[in-house]
Amino acid sequence: MNRPVRGTLHHVEIRVPDLDRALASLGWLLRTLGYTVSQSWDTGRSRLLGPTYLVIEQSAALTADRHDRRRPVLNHLAFHTEDAAAVENLVAEAARHGWNLMFPEPHPYAGGEQHYAAYLENADGFEVELVAFTPPRPR
Repeated sequence: MNRPVRGTLHHVEIRVPDLDRALASLGWLLRTLGYTVSQSWDTGRSRLLGPTYLVIEQSAALTADRHDRRRPVLNHLAFHTEDAAAVENLVAEAARHGWNLMFPEPHPYAGGEQHYAAYLENADGFEVELVAFTPPRPR
């Protein structure tokens, strides 16, 4: 059995105000990136890819109804994609699943000339970054 590399991410738990809305956006993205449903219960889902899993769970104990990445909190999750074409395909499909492209003017170089990526935000304020594993040559 291959053991996970020391220091790699084990899991992330994301608390959301509306599970159905989160599954429409985050669930779609994780499924598209290859995560499979590992567990399912009334207020949440767990999705697995290799040794890493992400939990999306609706919580009645939230102190706000929207994530604010500008507060002292986890800012965003960044996911590798195969290449620039995969980034663009995900961006094109994302709007149908509740995501908005952030920083559209400098897209896809909002992170700098050597960093081909898309930054998306959903209706609950969660941000994800989709990074081209094999970036194209700079413009």
